[in-house]
Amino acid sequence: MRVTDRPPLDLDRLVTPVDWSVDVVESAPSTNALVAERARRGAAEGLVVVAEHQTAGRGRLDRTWDTPARAALTVSVLLVPKVAAADWPWLPLLTGHATALALRQLGVPAALKWPNDVLLGDRKVAGILTERVDTTTGPAVVTGIGVNVDQLREELPHDGATSLAIAGSSVDRTKLLSTLLRSLRTEYDGFQGGRLPALRSAYAGSCATLGRQVRVALPNGETLVGEATAIDEGGRLLVSGPSGTVPVSAGDVVHATIA
Repeated sequence: MRVTDRPPLDLDRLVTPVDWSVDVVESAPSTNALVAERARRGAAEGLVVVAEHQTAGRGRLDRTWDTPARAALTVSVLLVPKVAAADWPWLPLLTGHATALALRQLGVPAALKWPNDVLLGDRKVAGILTERVDTTTGPAVVTGIGVNVDQLREELPHDGATSLAIAGSSVDRTKLLSTLLRSLRTEYDGFQGGRLPALRSAYAGSCATLGRQVRVALPNGETLVGEATAIDEGGRLLVSGPSGTVPVSAGDVVHATIA
C-alpha cells in the first residue's frame, strides 16, 4: 500500500471531549515528547497531539516505535490527576483499558496483556507509554497511545505485532480517534471521581493475562514463572509460583499456555 492510498485524519468528522484541545501534526519524532514540551511551557490539561507520521516513538522498556505515514494512530494526551499519588500507577492500566474498550466498541475483539499491551489474539495491536512531567504548576502525566491500523505485515516491527487490517478489521482512523478519546475521558473521569474499584474490576475482566501461566522478565534481570492470579489494589500483577505469590509492579510478561 502506498502512502497516497492512506487518507489523512478528517478533522471535520472528529468528535472530541469539549474541553480537550486536539492538534494534528503531519510528522513528529514522538507525540509524547511534543506534549511534554508544551506542558512545561504551560499547556493545560486535555492537550491532545496526534502525529500522522511518528518517526521515533518510544515504548515501554525503552523500545523504539516507528510507523509508516498514516498507517497508525499515534496520539498523546496531557493529564493532571487530582487523586492520591499512590493511585497514579493505575494511569497506564487505565489507558490500556480505555484503548481496548474503544476497539471493542468498534467491533474489534481486543484484550489486554498486563500492564497495558492491547492484543488481538496473542499479537500486540496497540501499546501505551505514560510519563510523568514536572511543570511550573506541579506534576502532570503524558499518556501516549499507538494503535496499528493499516500496516502490512512487512511494516510491523516484530513477529509478535499485528494491525487491525491484518486481523481483518477495517477501522476508519478518524472514527477510532473519536472513540478512543471519548473512552479515555470516560475512564479518566471515573478514576478522578473515586471509582477505582470499578476500574480494577473492569480491567481484570478484559485482561487476558489473568488465569494464564506467565514468564515475567523483572527489571533486576531475574525471571519469575507462575500463574497470573489477580490485580491488586495498586495495579500490580500477582503471580503465584513455587515460592508463593509475588506482586509485580514492573516487568515484561510473556503468556504461556492457558491454565
